[in-house]
Amino acid sequence: MTSIVLDASAVLALVRDEAGADKVSPYVGRAAISAVNLQEVLKELLLSGLDEPTIRELLGELRLDVRSHDGEAAYAAAGLHAQTREFGRGLGDGSCLALAMQLGVPALTADREWEKVKVKGLMVEHIR
Repeated sequence: MTSIVLDASAVLALVRDEAGADKVSPYVGRAAISAVNLQEVLKELLLSGLDEPTIRELLGELRLDVRSHDGEAAYAAAGLHAQTREFGRGLGDGSCLALAMQLGVPALTADREWEKVKVKGLMVEHIR
């Protein structure tokens, strides 16, 4: 059962054992992630020098429920733009926030700017 939606920053904190990893680890096997946010994670891990087989193994252990960013997700994320643009929210952020709202669960992030986002029905938790 999905109990939270992870932002790329939360996954990276866990994988890299950074501050806040302890707040992400309880959700292993119970978290969803947008395919857009997964792509952000993959890019960062590849840039850090990890190869694809290692990344697949590492992320496989997290048992993430990867959700597609389809047409409905695109409309939902774009619909948040007016309420989030002043905080610099990009494509990945919108995808994560829209998925959390769709599933009715909190979004978990390391991004402190998300504290300023006030959208009815959106719950955000911070790892640090």
